[in-house]
Amino acid sequence: MNNGFVNHKLKNNISEITFGHPKSNSLPREILELLAQNILNEGSKEEVKAILLKSEGEKAFCAGASFDELLSIDELENSKKFFGGFAKVLNAMRSCGKLVIVRVQGKTTGGGVGIACAADYCFATKDSALALTELNLGIGPFVIGPYVERKMGKSAYAAISIDADFRSADWCEKHDVYHSVSENIEMMDEEINKFLQKLSTRSADALSLIKKVSWEGTEHFEQLMPERILMSASLILEDSAKKNIEKIKERLRAK
Repeated sequence: MNNGFVNHKLKNNISEITFGHPKSNSLPREILELLAQNILNEGSKEEVKAILLKSEGEKAFCAGASFDELLSIDELENSKKFFGGFAKVLNAMRSCGKLVIVRVQGKTTGGGVGIACAADYCFATKDSALALTELNLGIGPFVIGPYVERKMGKSAYAAISIDADFRSADWCEKHDVYHSVSENIEMMDEEINKFLQKLSTRSADALSLIKKVSWEGTEHFEQLMPERILMSASLILEDSAKKNIEKIKERLRAK
């Protein structure tokens, strides 16, 4: 079975990390662990001035948690490890010491929204709507919550958590999730290339300090995680959550 991949390459002092999964770039635990480690490894390299984080293909940016893995979880410790994987990725983005630029080429849901919100700078296309769909499963966006709330504010975070509806790329730009929205992928990539070319010529120390200052006041995020992880890990074990996931999978197969 193809469980996806994570790879990286370095060009002009920019490390490009790409992840992919055949099911809309969803995230099983294995991919989460690899993503977190790659971000920390690349961030520790002196020659790296910034990290570009992207996903494979031209459709969905990230479908969030892997439904197959969620259905296979049958005890609390494994559930905590799975949701802890999301915490590791977001904390790596926050603490790696290098600016993390995220490229969003299409729709994103759940944990993928957390990745977009943990970006220091985020590029997207006009088709890159996002939604926090966790409530449809019977859980909530608890682990990613601090990162989402930091970007869009408490009221907007609460609203999209409750209604689970998609917000347009225009809405995301107005609420500071996206910093640049392009008509299509080609135009977005042109903007990204120009942006990264400029970053590659900037002072590494200045970039690092901008990162440090912009995340001031988030040191408590790590302390929040054990409780947030437990919230999702416990709820996903309930029979109702498993049934919700199966129903969603059936609807997706029928499309």
